[in-house]
Amino acid sequence: MTVGLPPADEHTVAGLRMRCRTTGDGPPVVLLHGIGRTLDDFTALHAALARDHRVLAVDLPGHGGSAPLPGPHTLPALASAVAGFLDAAGVTGPAQLVGNSLGGAVAMRLAADAPHRAAGLALLNSAGFGREVTVALRLLAVPPLARLLLRPHPAIARRTERAIFVDPAHVTEERIATALAVARQPHAARVMRELVRDLGTWRGVRPRWRAELLDAVAALDLPTLLVWGERDLILPAAHLAYARARLPGARSHLFRDTGHMPQIERTVEVAALLRDFWASPGG
Repeated sequence: MTVGLPPADEHTVAGLRMRCRTTGDGPPVVLLHGIGRTLDDFTALHAALARDHRVLAVDLPGHGGSAPLPGPHTLPALASAVAGFLDAAGVTGPAQLVGNSLGGAVAMRLAADAPHRAAGLALLNSAGFGREVTVALRLLAVPPLARLLLRPHPAIARRTERAIFVDPAHVTEERIATALAVARQPHAARVMRELVRDLGTWRGVRPRWRAELLDAVAALDLPTLLVWGERDLILPAAHLAYARARLPGARSHLFRDTGHMPQIERTVEVAALLRDFWASPGG
């Protein structure tokens, strides 16, 4: 296992190592993290949901302890790798897909490409609904700035963690250490640059892939829950209104005084929302 990351398990998918964590018994739930992040963003929610579900979290390719792909890191490539991971884990039927940030877009892409794998979508501050994104990610589309910003430096890691949360108590030394361990992987900067180029420019998130993806997801008529933090500095809460317009049948919830990761700042409430959503007719 990669030095510096919390303990987890591994699966080999198409010859590539994928770091994962699987606990609990019951209907399957899949947790997908954001860009440059790891499955550890779901640790608390994972434990809460595993009381009555089989919960699977995975580091996306090139993230955390998962090996990079042999080809470019794109949204379809990440979704395909998650499908391979589910096969390796023995999950071949529909699962509840829960994604935060980039992980939400990966969940939508997986559902669109393989509808039989998705029982429902829960999208937490998800990418894919608007052009606006934090300037820090837009600057990664500029190569000289990307090299500077992607350095594994404690000050950069601390600043990034601080931008994610409203409550600074969540900016722990453990989270900063995990962020540094991720940034120090030899492929980490390359993977980030590839994803940023695939999904956006210095102006923001590209509209073409968003429109195509949301058209595909809307056509599925899949039970969907939209969750946002009101004070998200990465993907602004204004995206929730657009998400509601594009997916009018979806449930939605806006958390006050919450940032980019409601699964951390509002673990108990998010777990309750998910359970209620899954227990409802059609959910």
